[in-house]
Amino acid sequence: MEDALAARRVDRLGVVLVAGGALAATLMPFIIVKANRIAAGKPQLLIQLLAQPSALALLALLVATALAALFLRNQLARLGIATLTIAFLIITLGLVSTAATPAGSTVARITPGGAFWVLLAVIGLVISDALVKLRLSPWLRVGSLALYAALLGVIFKSGLLDNLSIMKEYANNTDKFWNEGLGHVFLALGSVAIAIILALPLGIFCYWQPRLRAVVLRALSLVQTIPSLALFGILMLPLGYIAAHVPFAATIGVKGIGTAPALVALVIYSLLPIVANTVVGLAGVDPSVRDAAAGMGLTRRQILTRIDLPLAFPVILTGIRIVLVQAIGLVTVAALIGGGGFGIFIFQGIGQTANDLVLLGAVPTVFLAFSSAVILDAVIDSIRGQRA
Repeated sequence: MEDALAARRVDRLGVVLVAGGALAATLMPFIIVKANRIAAGKPQLLIQLLAQPSALALLALLVATALAALFLRNQLARLGIATLTIAFLIITLGLVSTAATPAGSTVARITPGGAFWVLLAVIGLVISDALVKLRLSPWLRVGSLALYAALLGVIFKSGLLDNLSIMKEYANNTDKFWNEGLGHVFLALGSVAIAIILALPLGIFCYWQPRLRAVVLRALSLVQTIPSLALFGILMLPLGYIAAHVPFAATIGVKGIGTAPALVALVIYSLLPIVANTVVGLAGVDPSVRDAAAGMGLTRRQILTRIDLPLAFPVILTGIRIVLVQAIGLVTVAALIGGGGFGIFIFQGIGQTANDLVLLGAVPTVFLAFSSAVILDAVIDSIRGQRA
């Protein structure tokens, strides 16, 4: 009886997602056709595109996904339907953008409308919900991420999306895109690596010295309240002074603008989560384990390296995950002081009123942050699962 009632019960999350998707599909434009990259553009609703077979097929798949999100309890089937729909959503965007581009035009721009982005988010949440309920192992989650990334890569390589304005911006900035992308990744990873080297010993020291713990954590918390752009600006003055008066500093690239202040600010922002999680992780180690180790003759240093740090590692890694995702986002702001990265495209697009240039910087930044979170979550869960 209870199983029958559960089978007929409507999924509450599904109700919210379907309602949001339906409103977006009916009220918001699916694409916006522009005469050039800065023109206002003419919005077109999905219902206005139903004369095209791809749009009609997409509508049918959206209805199927809605029904699956509301009533289907087989998570594998729900995942399959949603995956097919999200792939066809992107393919349809490419096909309708090609159809809407005037023949022979090199300046016309087709931009995804609000309906596309909302539907992409809604279907993505349906997929995420199904993956969570399937309770995949940590590395199967990473495999799923790789599979969806590969699917997206195949669609990009097919040329179906070439008439989208974001792809035209990419074609005009290909070399710069990859150079800034590598700079973005190196700056984010470099700042996190330096922060780990500094914060891990500081966290251990704070754990060993409770009197100083509150002072250090409060000081680091105060730094977190400073807006990122303000901190970048504050660091420009002392670093510029050092570059002007210390020849060696200027030789290795320390300047008032550029990578140096960006790197220093990112490291400062990254200290608190790692220090705090190190303290929490060490405090969570069972005292009886330490007592047993001490009884076996292990020194304080040996207990730290062989007992405390390995047991606290999942908690410390959680702090590193927070820091990495934060750093990937903050690197975009560093572009304002010459730090490079995908923020270059975002701020150039804002200055030129070119929304698709903004997307060229924003979309890969979001993808990097999301992928980093998924991979590190999998590592953390894998470690915890091995110890359970």
